[in-house]
Amino acid sequence: MALKELEARYATKRSKDYKLADGGGLYLLVRPTGSKLWRMKYRFADREKLLSFGRYPDLSLAEARLKRAEAKLALAAGRDPGAREAALAGKTFEQAARAWHQNRLEALDEAHAARILARLERDAFPELGAMVLREIKPADVLAMIRKVEARSALDVSRRLKQHVSQIYRFAIPQGWADTDPAAYLADLLKPKPRVRHMPRVSTDELPKLVRAIDAYDGEENPKRRAITRAALMFTLLTWARTNETRLATWAEIERLDGDEPVWRVPAERMKMGREHIVPLPTQAVDLLKALREHSRGAHLFPGEKPGQPLSQNTMIYGCYRMGYRGRQTVHGFRGLASTWANEAECYRPDWIEMALAHADEDEVRSAYNSALYLSPRRRMLQAWADYVQRIIEGGEAKGDRVPPSEKVRGEATEVV
Repeated sequence: MALKELEARYATKRSKDYKLADGGGLYLLVRPTGSKLWRMKYRFADREKLLSFGRYPDLSLAEARLKRAEAKLALAAGRDPGAREAALAGKTFEQAARAWHQNRLEALDEAHAARILARLERDAFPELGAMVLREIKPADVLAMIRKVEARSALDVSRRLKQHVSQIYRFAIPQGWADTDPAAYLADLLKPKPRVRHMPRVSTDELPKLVRAIDAYDGEENPKRRAITRAALMFTLLTWARTNETRLATWAEIERLDGDEPVWRVPAERMKMGREHIVPLPTQAVDLLKALREHSRGAHLFPGEKPGQPLSQNTMIYGCYRMGYRGRQTVHGFRGLASTWANEAECYRPDWIEMALAHADEDEVRSAYNSALYLSPRRRMLQAWADYVQRIIEGGEAKGDRVPPSEKVRGEATEVV
């Protein structure tokens, strides 16, 4: 039975795709987003194929029937109507996305490239992949994003919107599309919740915290007490995250007895999935050398069981024993260090962010390198460690947080 214009006009969206047939292979596909797309099934060379004619009501029922008639004439003449239609319609979203991704591979590190493709395959391709670029409307992209937001993946939803725009910017100059349907969606995205910062004391209370760590005596076993104290102090000196410290191994420490020693944290342990190089200040080097004299395993800070690293809660329980429950976390050491560096007003924000391993995942910063700003970061961490040492030695005074000689210097980006 032929489709009626009113049936097409008032077809409502459902939870799944459904079809309204017009006969001769032509049907209107109604999607859960509410979009209505003309499709035509046909056979050519003993294979079932599909034509895409356009979107209703942009393409009326009468116009869709004309396109069906043209396709039937081509079939009667022994030609595949899909070959011409594909050339006119251009690329599908998935085809364009994969071409864009392939074009970017050389500029992205392998892990980041894999994350982008996995993100598209999981969320974008099921919703938009089979659609022709020119048929995709802002409502289609928004519907895809809403599904991601529904599982509270707000960072992922923003990255997907960004990827869609990047794909269209790649496609438009090649004639595959005319406009970017994601261009005006920024104000419709759900806002990210406010960041809940880990509890930490004020910088005025930092000297008291440093002295408490140096004098830590919260465990009866002297060996365990020494390891916990060393782990807390090492984390404070290097601006590391808890897991980066407790899982650190001796194999990651380079040139401990040489010039410019570093801690090379592997990508799989980093929050951003990228290798991170930490220039070690002399105080951290001395701490490690003292630990090495008694080391019997692979980890810098061994746990109670042989071959195991320090447990997940050892350092935070250490903070509790020092009287900082609810006031200071181990992760909060990073916030204190960041505040110190920013208040000093002689360290560039990029140096501070790199020292915290906060580099943006956005591939616009494709020049990311684990050794970026290594020399100025080494000076900055050394100045921080010297400040901590002055506190321990009782010489810290207000305004004595940065050596007077430390000035903003004009280093270009360093890659070693």
